[in-house]
Amino acid sequence: MIDGTAGGTRGWQGWRGWREAAEEALYGPGGFYHRDEGPAGHFRTSVHASPLFAAAVARLLCRVDDVLGRPSALDFVDMAAGRGELAVGVLAALPAQVAARTRVHAVERAARPAGLDARVHWRSAPPQGATGLLFANEWLDNVPVDVAETDAAGVPRRVLVRADGAERLGEPVTGAAADWLARWWPLPSERGLRAEIGLPRDLAWAAAVGGLERGLAVAVDYAHTVDARPPFGTLTGFRDGRGTAPVPDGSCDLTAHVALDACAHAPAGPLPAPRLLPQRDALRALGIDGARPPLALASTHPAAYLRALASAGEAAELTATGGLGDFGWLLQPVAVPDPRELFPTGG
Repeated sequence: MIDGTAGGTRGWQGWRGWREAAEEALYGPGGFYHRDEGPAGHFRTSVHASPLFAAAVARLLCRVDDVLGRPSALDFVDMAAGRGELAVGVLAALPAQVAARTRVHAVERAARPAGLDARVHWRSAPPQGATGLLFANEWLDNVPVDVAETDAAGVPRRVLVRADGAERLGEPVTGAAADWLARWWPLPSERGLRAEIGLPRDLAWAAAVGGLERGLAVAVDYAHTVDARPPFGTLTGFRDGRGTAPVPDGSCDLTAHVALDACAHAPAGPLPAPRLLPQRDALRALGIDGARPPLALASTHPAAYLRALASAGEAAELTATGGLGDFGWLLQPVAVPDPRELFPTGG
């Protein structure tokens, strides 16, 4: 998709790096995430797949509550809250005594949806000094990043893009971005290889974790690690439930998988070691396993069997290999014990 034609100043008018272009297309005036239908109108996340996901997050919040000694005020911070679906689902799934102590913060750039539960505090940035669980489901993949591509000499250059999606190579990657590539996504010298420079995501995650005084921060996303980076990157678009070419004109979502291993090393200070898990292991540790109900239940309690069968199908989707189960979970404790205590059977 690179436009390799030469051109003077006029030829460069309208060309920007992918980070700047995506920022405006997603979050600028009239951008994709300000549309009335919200993200659920274009793609399906675990939150939309089944209420079991919110129930599992509520169960995790209760575990964090126990580890914290059941404080008088417990925070649940829902990063990239969409239209508040997860925040409302977690509130509904919490035991009444825990819900009564829980302050729910939905963090989203779009305006507060009409009719949202009044107990949900709508915010443009996460609260500082929170005590509890910060949960970022498919947030980091929508933090815009620049794209690098190797030229004929094997030099990584920033990819520039126009609003119509046409691309060309720009200046060589330098400074902190080059340092990040060298450590987390080293590109061979072969022409045409691409990488998404995840430094802005590392910084965003570090800032979010820094807002927690005590508790657990969790990032859930499409992910890859340094030993298996995709050679041509992952930048793509989504519109009306289908993948499409990434075009930064506000008509589609723009997303790229996340280097969660780099994010795990971003927070500074004497924090406990983070942990990475696939979603299937994390959800199984939270009681979501997709096991079918015993067939005998169909004879004795047919209605209960059908409900259990439907629930098993939803659980299977959330934990499926090759699907939602492949999502990565980054678990970062803050002033609490190792996350294995919160996920005793995971991974």
